[in-house]
Amino acid sequence: MPKIARRLTALEVANLKKKGLHAVGGAVGLYLRVADGSRGWIYRYSMDGKRFDYGLGRYPSVPLDAARAAAMAQHLKIRNGINPVEERASRRTEKTLAVLKNKTFKECAALYIEAHSGEWRNPKHIKQWESTLATYAFPVFGGLSVSQIDTGLVLVVLQQKTQGQGGQSGEFWKVKNETASRLRGRIEAILDWATVRKYRTGDNPARWSGHLEHELPKPGKVQDVQHYKSLPWQQVGEFVQKLRGLRGVPSAIALEFLILTAARSGEVRGATWDEIDLEKKVWTVPAKRMKAGQLHRVPLSAASLSLLRALPRIEGTNLLFPSIRKNVAMSDMVFSQLLARMGYDITAHGFRSTFRTWGGEQTNYPHDVMEHALAHKEPDPVVEAYSRTDLYEKRIKLMDDWAEFADHFSALAV
Repeated sequence: MPKIARRLTALEVANLKKKGLHAVGGAVGLYLRVADGSRGWIYRYSMDGKRFDYGLGRYPSVPLDAARAAAMAQHLKIRNGINPVEERASRRTEKTLAVLKNKTFKECAALYIEAHSGEWRNPKHIKQWESTLATYAFPVFGGLSVSQIDTGLVLVVLQQKTQGQGGQSGEFWKVKNETASRLRGRIEAILDWATVRKYRTGDNPARWSGHLEHELPKPGKVQDVQHYKSLPWQQVGEFVQKLRGLRGVPSAIALEFLILTAARSGEVRGATWDEIDLEKKVWTVPAKRMKAGQLHRVPLSAASLSLLRALPRIEGTNLLFPSIRKNVAMSDMVFSQLLARMGYDITAHGFRSTFRTWGGEQTNYPHDVMEHALAHKEPDPVVEAYSRTDLYEKRIKLMDDWAEFADHFSALAV
């Protein structure tokens, strides 16, 4: 332990200009460190065979008397077995951890989306997450610590006043229940993630089972199911003839291919030539591009093959239907814009419903054959586990019949 130095006066301390450590007395181990352009207090001590320098602040912001008092306080800690340097480091660590754990809900949402975006094949899915959270959740508790979110705040989000699709104003959970239900699930997932990361503790206030189900009506009781607007099956042939009248329009060709294959918009817009086997008459969509995450084989009818053989191979891209930027797929708005220009208030996805209704009312194809044609996931996991076929051979005839219907029914359209 250093010897007690002569007790300097405040004036003597003020006149210390030489670089180095100057013992000022009045407290064991107290020094004024003088460096280029700065002076500060150092408390030097030894503990467990090691020497430590503990900063007590800048001079003259911390005056001499205050520095002596602080040095004496640290000396008492040492006598009680406390190492001031290690104690300060521990406090800083705790403070840092507290800051890290004090994540806002908005920050946690961004981290959750970043962590899971690789699992979501469709970029539109990420935008939907971001959009619903920004519109409904962030204004209520986006800036709050995720540890502060409770059932009351979740209910404020789900019961806030909003405008429904029909223009009516009402409670979010009731007038936009499908969106509200998805948002509840997203909030629950983010809070579960935050709990795993130790940013919060306790039960999840957005949980439905055994919790919010006691506060809100069941989705099935209030949900106004909005089906995709579709074309009556009786008008398909007439519509296809109109599409063929727009043969020079790439989106019209792509939409006809969508109709003939009963595929989804994203599957068609992202289709590539290496997925097509013209000789075997099959379009194989890889699992990563399918909604259900399972490889899907589509039998190609004569009409589909004719359409594909007439398509030009665009240099620089493998896409069947590239946008004007060539190596980029068409926008997800391209079909809705085309349909609007043609004067139809329907959606491209609605043609899957048209196909399904035609199959049910005009054919004898079994339910499971139709469902496999639409690449619908089996709702019963037990049945799915025992299913070992995609009924491809039976679907060849189905797609041929559908193409023939679409090609020749126009003269009888009602």
